[in-house]
Amino acid sequence: MSVQVQGVVARGKGLPVSLETIVVPDPGPGEARVKVQACGVCHTDLHYREGAINDEFPFLLGHEAAGVVESVGPGVTEVAVGDYVVLNWRAVCGTCRACLRGRPQYCFSTFNATQKMTLLDGTELSPALGIGAFAEMTLVAAGQCTKVDPAAPPEVAGLLGCGVMAGLGAAINTGNVSRGDTVAVIGCGGVGDAAIAGARLAGAGTIVAVDIDDRKLEKAVHFGATHTVNSRNVDAVEAIREVTGGFGADVVIEAIGRPETYEQAFYARDLAGTVVLVGVPSPEMKLELPLIDFFGRGGALKSSWYGDCLPSRDFPMLIDLYLQGRLPLQDFVSETIAIGDVEAAFEKMHHGEVLRSVVVFGS
Repeated sequence: MSVQVQGVVARGKGLPVSLETIVVPDPGPGEARVKVQACGVCHTDLHYREGAINDEFPFLLGHEAAGVVESVGPGVTEVAVGDYVVLNWRAVCGTCRACLRGRPQYCFSTFNATQKMTLLDGTELSPALGIGAFAEMTLVAAGQCTKVDPAAPPEVAGLLGCGVMAGLGAAINTGNVSRGDTVAVIGCGGVGDAAIAGARLAGAGTIVAVDIDDRKLEKAVHFGATHTVNSRNVDAVEAIREVTGGFGADVVIEAIGRPETYEQAFYARDLAGTVVLVGVPSPEMKLELPLIDFFGRGGALKSSWYGDCLPSRDFPMLIDLYLQGRLPLQDFVSETIAIGDVEAAFEKMHHGEVLRSVVVFGS
């Protein structure tokens, strides 16, 4: 039997979100219905509202979530009713060319639920990143549910569903930060701070945080930055070189997604260093660099999509590190809010007032 719940819907480009009744069907083959306990407010949700992802309105927003499996459909073996899970948008298929080459973190054919959640009038909803978790209940592919230790509170565990995992993975998985490396992170929002925390976790010796907001730079120090650069006041590239003995950083992580900051990252890396783009650019942005500089500097230019994570491997490990006191996931939560406060949370995000606002259900 389908259930009716409250959910946050974006009906058109730039319009304020609305709280509406959502119809969530019974799970079909390979699907699971999850009672959402908490869901973070991510920049990607704002991108959906602004029409920057696609124009498949109306959207059911929310994707950075944790909860409990309420029911499962036929053939589901990955999870069972009552399992505590973090939702992910990389439910690997196991059969595409990436999976068959042993690289499931690059899966080209990830699963989403086949059935659609709808409004009361039958209008089909497009769930953000195939999840749609700004709702009391959501329907996902069973592979989008990753079991983790229930000792971790949902407002903390759910952060691994997107932004924090993207930043941690940009450092650990994509950038391959190693013990003693020098690292620079340009952009110290939630993703950038997670990259800083990941670099510290990996044993980086020097971690340079770059931003134009001193408030954000203070938070970056808390997550592990050893040096800070306010690029509104000084040249970021020269400042990073100065801190790294004149050479540049071994790994530079760009967590904004703009051509001008990517160019800074490119020139702030050491010879044979690595640039990781984890900030999300908009479609019209273009980058122009002298090809001789690309050739002459060597190294690697990478993009990091979801932190190149494999949820079944990375989520439980990172939750364990949190429970051991080695990864301060709780410090990314700036506030907990009710489901009706998402629009206000977008405004706070826009002004840089929060790392993460997290919707908590049932409180």
